[in-house]
Amino acid sequence: MSDQRLKSVVIVGGGTAGWMTAAALAKTLSAQGLKITLVESEAIGTVGVGEATIPPILTFNAMLGLDERAFMRATKASFKLGIEFVDWGAVGETYHHPFGTFGLDLEGVKFHQVWRKFAKQAGPIGDFNLTEAAARRWRFALPDPDPAKVMSSLKYAYHFDAGLYARFLRGFAEARGVTRVEGRIAQVDQHAETGFVEAVVLEDGRRVEGDFFVDCSGFRGLLIGQALKVPYQDWSRWLPNNRAVAIPCELGGDGLTPFTRATAREGGWQWRIPLQHRIGNGYVYSSHHVDDERALDTLLANLDGRPTDEPNFLRFTPGRRERAWEKNVCSIGLSAGFIEPLESTSIHMIQAGITKLLALFPGAGVDPLEIDEYNRLTAEQVDRIRDFVVLHFHATRRDDTDYWRYLSSMTVPDSLARRMELFAHRGRWFPSDYDLFHEPNWLAVLLGQGIVPEEWDPLVDSLPGDQVLQRLSHLSTLITRTAEAMPSHADFVARYCGASEGVPA
Repeated sequence: MSDQRLKSVVIVGGGTAGWMTAAALAKTLSAQGLKITLVESEAIGTVGVGEATIPPILTFNAMLGLDERAFMRATKASFKLGIEFVDWGAVGETYHHPFGTFGLDLEGVKFHQVWRKFAKQAGPIGDFNLTEAAARRWRFALPDPDPAKVMSSLKYAYHFDAGLYARFLRGFAEARGVTRVEGRIAQVDQHAETGFVEAVVLEDGRRVEGDFFVDCSGFRGLLIGQALKVPYQDWSRWLPNNRAVAIPCELGGDGLTPFTRATAREGGWQWRIPLQHRIGNGYVYSSHHVDDERALDTLLANLDGRPTDEPNFLRFTPGRRERAWEKNVCSIGLSAGFIEPLESTSIHMIQAGITKLLALFPGAGVDPLEIDEYNRLTAEQVDRIRDFVVLHFHATRRDDTDYWRYLSSMTVPDSLARRMELFAHRGRWFPSDYDLFHEPNWLAVLLGQGIVPEEWDPLVDSLPGDQVLQRLSHLSTLITRTAEAMPSHADFVARYCGASEGVPA
């Protein structure tokens, strides 16, 4: 590459990752004269099952300047307040992992420590989280911007049609100068000495040149893996699920719930994601414990309505690239790695990759120091997400199948084992700079799956018990009344952003 400022970026692959990247680059860099080209083929399907998100997606959409109502109508979206976990700690148990925080710290003492001491009198910890209180009642309203009001504590994300989201962002990006090139890539041309990618050559002979390339080619890893040979770390020993079968169905059953449902099955787990026009369903499983036919039978037997498409089988290896950015290629999305969809992190990992790329975007050529920093940050962030996802599988009392017996007895990463031990003893949890999931997230899963601290922080004993119980009672009552005053989620969606063929009010 020359020492001149980058003039062109080529994004290889469309789908959610490609068009999110294109939209972000167009919004932030096209005014500088950067030429942005996206190459994709209609003949190559996309995974398209990443339909549930987490709250940072609001930041991404706001950065683009998207109108929330228009975006939700276009993608047939609904609101997401968290995830309902069924049969994870033990068969017959259900808990919520809500967005938002639990309670308020008292006199500098963590709320969950106070709750631990007074749990028998105070009730479930979920009673002190407005987002969970609303989710359990299938209600929704937008948060209040006034931090003094309890409604300010409500946090949300979205369920949306990933294919429609990519289409929506394509329109956004093309309107801002992004050029889309249709065609299959037959060859990757690299500099003979440096190995830098110089162009991709299509099957019809067209050559698309660029100074910098973003690999959004999915599991194929066309540039980062096939061309640049960056190794892939396999995490199957901690995350044995390596297959998924997805199928949409008619909106029925529980209808438009404001949460994703994750139901543990004999050899994996099933997702339920409600959109305005359908429900997204899938079974993520281990091929060592369940075969494809049995997985499909299980999924079809547990749908809320008639299937609206053929089943889509996916194969994957959980893990990540050792380096997400190599030479003049940055991999974003599935090409960079994939944990699994349990905590709706796939789209966020795309967003996180884009955010870091913008922060470290090359000036006059690529800088090895900045590449190293990108890779260091990515590895730390993804490894922390891995630990949080592994927690769900390991923190179980289930022993009814070989699958669950393996998960409960396996040796987990040292970083996760230490966090679990600290929490189990006295509810201690300390943040890292790289955590996507913070203390309230870990609290919800640890407590939800039966890991209750043996003791509490000694500082709690200095608080006057009668006053503490009075404040807890007042807070839980306030949260309950606030949640019950909200409209139903279905009614709110119909009025706020109802698509023409969406769910009726």
